[in-house]
Amino acid sequence: MLAQKLEQLKQIFTAMDRALIAYSGGIDSTLVAKVAYDVLGDRALAITAESPSLLPEDLEEARIQAAAIGIPHEIVQTHEMDNPNYTANPVNRCYFCKSELHDTLKPLALRRGYPYVVDGVNADDLQDYRPGIQAAKERGARSPLAEVGVTKIEVRQLSQQLGLPWWDKPAQPCLSSRFPYGEEITVAKLQRVGRAELYLRKLGWKNLRVRSEGDTARIELPPEQIKEFVLTTDLPQLVAAFQEFGFIYVTLDLEGFKSGKLNLVLDREVLSLKG
Repeated sequence: MLAQKLEQLKQIFTAMDRALIAYSGGIDSTLVAKVAYDVLGDRALAITAESPSLLPEDLEEARIQAAAIGIPHEIVQTHEMDNPNYTANPVNRCYFCKSELHDTLKPLALRRGYPYVVDGVNADDLQDYRPGIQAAKERGARSPLAEVGVTKIEVRQLSQQLGLPWWDKPAQPCLSSRFPYGEEITVAKLQRVGRAELYLRKLGWKNLRVRSEGDTARIELPPEQIKEFVLTTDLPQLVAAFQEFGFIYVTLDLEGFKSGKLNLVLDREVLSLKG
């Protein structure tokens, strides 16, 4: 089944002939970039959007990965922070982010002779609340992984099969996803969260989130790592570092890391309406 899906992905790119990949450096879009380059060579182009919601370190990782694949790679600036619909952080914030991204990529692709813009949306993403997917579809973007039915687990399996050393790289959604809906997003807040997460990564914790609510940082780690974190981390030093970044309070989420946790408030709203 996995081999069949890989072949279907290759067929999609063969039919495209030329494609521009919206390449974040995450595992999904990196797999898409790899398959596209294997099929199209220099007729595939990876573009990464640089903005305050992307850590400079993650941008550098994207560069390194693209170079390892061999795919031509360029960086463009996006300006979602200039849009008050985005910075107000409504529940459909991602719609405005992806609108800005694809409003930037589509004309660039057409000018450069790429008839298709493709992204890394996978089949599992279609089951979650992802308003950005709609924005991409409205602008004609295609999602080969979703079209073929490749799940998140299969993305990792295919990446490992194709020899990508970052096949087990933790997901890293944009830093704006760390804030509860309705809390205004600013460049300073994004930088504060980014520095906090980078601090924890340098301590060796890879799969994590630092959720930001007002002046409070809430650290999320996989449940099985919480005990080790408490026993081995210099907590006073960590608190001091986070306060230097601009937080006042530093907490640990005892439930542990859960992707999309801030969407729980949406689930409660739906249940209250049904009740």
